[in-house]
Amino acid sequence: MKPGSVSAHLAELRTGPAPLSAASAARAASAVRGLHRFAAREGLADADPTADVKPPKLPKRLPKALDVDRVERILGAVSGDDPRGLRDRALLETLYGTGARISEAVGLDVDDLDLQSGLVTLHGKGGRTRLVPVGGYASRALDAYLVRGRPALAAAGRGTPAVFLNHRGARLSRQSAWTVLSRAASTTGLDGVSPHTLRHSFATHLLDGGADIRVVQELLGHASVTTTQVYTLVTVDRLREVYATSHPRALG
Repeated sequence: MKPGSVSAHLAELRTGPAPLSAASAARAASAVRGLHRFAAREGLADADPTADVKPPKLPKRLPKALDVDRVERILGAVSGDDPRGLRDRALLETLYGTGARISEAVGLDVDDLDLQSGLVTLHGKGGRTRLVPVGGYASRALDAYLVRGRPALAAAGRGTPAVFLNHRGARLSRQSAWTVLSRAASTTGLDGVSPHTLRHSFATHLLDGGADIRVVQELLGHASVTTTQVYTLVTVDRLREVYATSHPRALG
């Protein structure tokens, strides 16, 4: 079999009488490549005809963002005045208020917070740190938790500097933080909401509000603005929607 035959077969998967989706075609291509690689390795074939054949490209998924109303419903779903309730509200407000990755949020230490100045130091990928503003809602939620909630949780532990603590007084894990958000979202009837959904929403809402993409890049901790530019595609869809419903000659 020649590489051209393999390429033709893979193309047929997408354009034939019963075309597959890009994801299904990519899985089929992986199976074909694996079979030929095995045959060549075991001496059942002289060469691997798929070695230089590029697999089908998967379409780039746009980030999933919630509108402001849905975000506010999630944040409002956690309102308890007990230590865990205060912690959960502070955690969710911090995720949306700073655009932090889940690992950055649970990695916060008390010394990373400067609520008087409205600033938080996040420790990102590759050991990079960045200083980001934290809004009034998140600041108040954090202050309430630090004063009325964290001391009770910390009493069960051994003096960790972590901001967000579990019931044993140790640093809250990523999985536990994810569960906090998932539970709050489910309470409002929203499924499939992840910490990254709040991060995507943070970026999208900033751009919708007129923020410069370079500023959003810095806030998100992206090394390249190219990574941030995917959010502009989301807001372009929003611009089209607003234009279609607002301009008197949009539908002429």
